[in-house]
Amino acid sequence: MRHFLTTILCCLAIPAFCAHAEERHFEFIYEVLNSDFPQGEAVEVYVPIPSNSIGQKILTQSLQSTWQGGIGEEAIHGNRYYHLRRDAGDSTPLEARLSWTLARQAVEAYGAGELAESQRLRALEADLLVPVNHEILQPILKEIYANRSNESSAATARAIYDWVVDNVDYKKTGSGWGNGDAFWACNERYGNCTDFHALFISLARSEGIPAQFEIGFPVPADRPEGQIGGYHCWVHFYLPETGWLPIDASEAAKHPEMREALYGGNPADRIHFSSGRDLVLSEASRKQPLNYFIYPYAEVAGEPWPGKIKTRFSYRDLPGL
Repeated sequence: MRHFLTTILCCLAIPAFCAHAEERHFEFIYEVLNSDFPQGEAVEVYVPIPSNSIGQKILTQSLQSTWQGGIGEEAIHGNRYYHLRRDAGDSTPLEARLSWTLARQAVEAYGAGELAESQRLRALEADLLVPVNHEILQPILKEIYANRSNESSAATARAIYDWVVDNVDYKKTGSGWGNGDAFWACNERYGNCTDFHALFISLARSEGIPAQFEIGFPVPADRPEGQIGGYHCWVHFYLPETGWLPIDASEAAKHPEMREALYGGNPADRIHFSSGRDLVLSEASRKQPLNYFIYPYAEVAGEPWPGKIKTRFSYRDLPGL
């Protein structure tokens, strides 16, 4: 593999962690595998990269690719990416290996106080598949009102979480699930983590509770290394008296014994890559925003490419780091 760009970054300024648990250290590897694109056209590929965030500290970073590339940042949420390009006259296949060593901690409530107005409004807006104040939500909200302990935002948020955990099944059968579609979750009452959390966000925002989608990968704590099959996502929602609280409704549905722990806390079993929905990385994606950003996004001749890019993900614990 020809390595046109190798970057190692040591991160000095980081957000404060929000729990007192010991740090967990591991290496995470994101590979793009021998992806061939149409010949004779310029190709651009955007690969998400994690950054320092609450509970996550990037220690080193290595980005290697057969194509020229550089780091960019999405404007609204600050999501970072590795932007790779092959000119029209080039036929080099794309292979890339991105790796990070990082420290993770469990995340609890953080950032109490008033939100900036722009941040508050952004966390209350509808997304394409995440409606706010839509009529399809009203029957569910009536059930939530009947079961909440009082009319406060805190009690409402907890009742929303409990309703989603109790009434949506985690399963991946048929087609239609996995798009983070609150309409799907309302009608079909099953899906994966994206569908669980799209519905939670729709209901929370409809009640004036700011909520943000986060996506990354699971990094199991019960084995020291291995392959990872796919992404995982969760939500942070906001209450002025406590700040941002993480929840993971889909994992709570899969693991009922974790229900209380996953309301207001996320363990150090994940790596965060990007936040938000309907993301714009380029002019072409402005016309067709990314539903969410965890796998590589490609454009050929300035238009979104519908093909599938092969990927592989793995990790290994670094207990002595």
